[in-house]
Amino acid sequence: MAPTMPLQVTVIGGGMITHDQILPSLYHLQRLGRVGTIRVVGRRAAPLRELASAPGLKEAFPGQSFEPFPSPDDADIHPDLYERVVADMPPRNLVVVATPDPLHHAMTRHALEHDQHVLVVKPLVLRYREAAELERLALARGLFVGVEYHKRFDRRALEARKSYRAGRFGQFRLGEAKLIEPWYYRHSNFQNWFTRDVTDPFTYIGCHYTDLTCFITGLRPVEVSVQGVTGAFPNGNQAFMWSAARVTFDNGGILSVINGLGYPDAGAGSNDQGIRLFCESGDAGGLIDHNDQDRGVAHCYADGRSPHPFRYISPDYMRLVPWQGDGLAPVGYGYDSIEAHVAAAARVNDAPTLEARQATLSDIDARGLLATPANSWVNELVTEAGRLSILNAGARVAIRYDDEPRVEPINDALRPGSTLSTSSDGTDIPVCQ
Repeated sequence: MAPTMPLQVTVIGGGMITHDQILPSLYHLQRLGRVGTIRVVGRRAAPLRELASAPGLKEAFPGQSFEPFPSPDDADIHPDLYERVVADMPPRNLVVVATPDPLHHAMTRHALEHDQHVLVVKPLVLRYREAAELERLALARGLFVGVEYHKRFDRRALEARKSYRAGRFGQFRLGEAKLIEPWYYRHSNFQNWFTRDVTDPFTYIGCHYTDLTCFITGLRPVEVSVQGVTGAFPNGNQAFMWSAARVTFDNGGILSVINGLGYPDAGAGSNDQGIRLFCESGDAGGLIDHNDQDRGVAHCYADGRSPHPFRYISPDYMRLVPWQGDGLAPVGYGYDSIEAHVAAAARVNDAPTLEARQATLSDIDARGLLATPANSWVNELVTEAGRLSILNAGARVAIRYDDEPRVEPINDALRPGSTLSTSSDGTDIPVCQ
């Protein structure tokens, strides 16, 4: 029997995004009666102890907690513990995958094979064929898979989408986007997995703005070129610390995207991000300009509690604020995104038969507000093309939509016969050496 609301939720990964967005949202949905038991599973107990005792979460959600796996006193490392925790869940509940990008495919597939709905932090996977595989598996079982592109729920993006598709801006022609994350990421767990052979800034965060451009305009990318700047983490691991990408769309429009782990820790904003799209219609120009770092709010604190007393504050992504109940409530498009995905999984469960669940999934896909494998697989093509390009010094890579969607280098940019494994399953792709 399918579970009725509230959904039981297992979060795989107890890192930053779980602390900042996922767990606060789930806690609030729990006290609203829409989420039941919350489990968080990780490789080690220490990060889960820190998450459970985080002062901000304890203040905002008094009396609420999650069930940790492994237990707090466990000193071992458990890379596959999530498999047992997910396998023990009753069917058609929700698994949230909040782990490094290369782990998403195996974890999502495992959850689907155990009849669980899944929410995955962006990007879904690193290859188009992996996204297509998950789409087929989820549809066959009548399960929902959502990709947590939370910028889609920013009211600015929703308004831009509505107006663009009504023809108010004309055609997108040229744009620029940036998302530079803070320098302190270099001293975090990133230095253990954010390595050249695994990922890069365009794959990790640039995908937000390529997805957003597709979301607003409805255009499809046809060519990608990404160059990277390499640096070393404090532990010596080599990584692409910066990236500069150019994405060409099927109407000829071009988007430039710069990303990196390098916004100064002493800066007024915790990061630097935004997007600007120039458009044209006949003899008139159009413009979509979103400054996502400074949304008109700046605070200067006088209590001495912060090493950065003057800060730009974004009230729109995720803040914990007073409300009518106990503690604090999450507000912003970060919460709206989690809430919408939980609601989608519950809506699928409300359908009485497999055929009805599949029809509900098709309706969610067609609306295009929630990113799913069926309606956002172009993002996986962009990611795949971007990885191929950055490992080849910015070589141009085409995205082909005829027959089976695929990526391929332009003008024999890659030397024949050379290979490098960049996929979690060990599949080789051609690259220059």
